[in-house]
Amino acid sequence: MSIKTLYLASPYGFSNHWRLKLLPEFIDKLESMGARVWEPFVRNSHVDSSIPGWAKKIACSNFMDLKDSDGLFAIVNGSPPDEGVMVELGVAIALGKPTFLFRDDFRKCTDSDEYPLNLMIFTGIPYDSWNDYFYRSLDDIENKDKAIYKWLRD
Repeated sequence: MSIKTLYLASPYGFSNHWRLKLLPEFIDKLESMGARVWEPFVRNSHVDSSIPGWAKKIACSNFMDLKDSDGLFAIVNGSPPDEGVMVELGVAIALGKPTFLFRDDFRKCTDSDEYPLNLMIFTGIPYDSWNDYFYRSLDDIENKDKAIYKWLRD
């Protein structure tokens, strides 16, 4: 079994508190399940934001990581969810990458009664089993009946 690389799309790197308290929980959980986690804030921490062109450099780096990863795990909290995460999710869907969604935000963010988020977010997930790719708690990620657990062992 080869180790799969999982791109972790989240807005949690923009806040020191979130970066130090929330991100490690997700990284540790996914790594303990056997994933190699690529977290973009860590992977681009060497980029000097005082030098012109830094944003393009990060965007291109993230795009290459998305292309080279095996799948994407997106934290889609917020109402609406973070626009950068949504772009990364769209890129992953367009590239045909397996996508896994995490949302423990209780706010409704959709016009649909079927989906908890904008329906386009679910285009990369099988229709008949979308709940298997959608996680509502940190503990839910380890559920052996859900998609990421099975995908990491495939």
